[in-house]
Amino acid sequence: MKTDLLLVPMGARYGEMRAAAVAAEEAGFDGLWTWDHLRDPDGGAASSVPEVWTTLAALAEATRRIVLGPLVLNVGMRQPGLLANMAATLQQVSGGRLLLGLGAGGSRATPYVREQEGIGMPVEPDAVRAARVAEACQVLRRLWAGDASDFAGTHYRLEQPTGFLRSDPAPPIVVGGFGPRMAAIAGRWADGFNTPARHPQLAELIAMARDAHAKAGRDPARFLVTVFAGLADGWLGADSGPRRSLAALGVARVILLVSPPYDLARIHAAGRLLHARSEAP
Repeated sequence: MKTDLLLVPMGARYGEMRAAAVAAEEAGFDGLWTWDHLRDPDGGAASSVPEVWTTLAALAEATRRIVLGPLVLNVGMRQPGLLANMAATLQQVSGGRLLLGLGAGGSRATPYVREQEGIGMPVEPDAVRAARVAEACQVLRRLWAGDASDFAGTHYRLEQPTGFLRSDPAPPIVVGGFGPRMAAIAGRWADGFNTPARHPQLAELIAMARDAHAKAGRDPARFLVTVFAGLADGWLGADSGPRRSLAALGVARVILLVSPPYDLARIHAAGRLLHARSEAP
């Protein structure tokens, strides 16, 4: 099982994120993620939230080995044709290290609704936002593969698209969600599913996603399951109970959240603990 860090961007500056990313790579973590948000719901006028894609592109130049990804991109904020080109470019910049997380964005019940309303973008009902994720996955794959045929979805269209930047290799798409609808979309249209490590229905959601993957004619053994939790010693090392439980469910990556100001000494210490346990006889 891979172990990644997620840099919470609320209240961060890019220089701090860069230093933490370099520390994570030095400490032996496998991946690095950050959130897709435009403002801190608790930050007021002093909110400081670096934009996710610009940050990832810069971190791709600052690192050499560690994989990079957004957890997760709100498809309502970026037209998928543009996103396909952005992702293909980042694959070039990073040397193929992108894991592309996609999601439906926050509902009206979340504090993040204000970041879309504040710039005049509507927040649609749950079913509509989920359907956009499914269609976005299809658009991305078509453009990355150089498919020049038309596509007519409910939300997105392609009309004889030619000449767009192709992604070689295409990054795995990991759909994030918290319930059966998004688990099924992940299984049907994506390459993986992300949800909380302590979700009370974790096993059931993973099974739903893998079942949908199999019904789509794809190999469920290759389906990528990732989960997230706070950085704590219990998630570090193969001999920990929580980690063994995840491994039994076939989880491929555990993503551990760290908030600014990032403690670089803590990141290095966590890396030592992770590798001391994984290398123990």
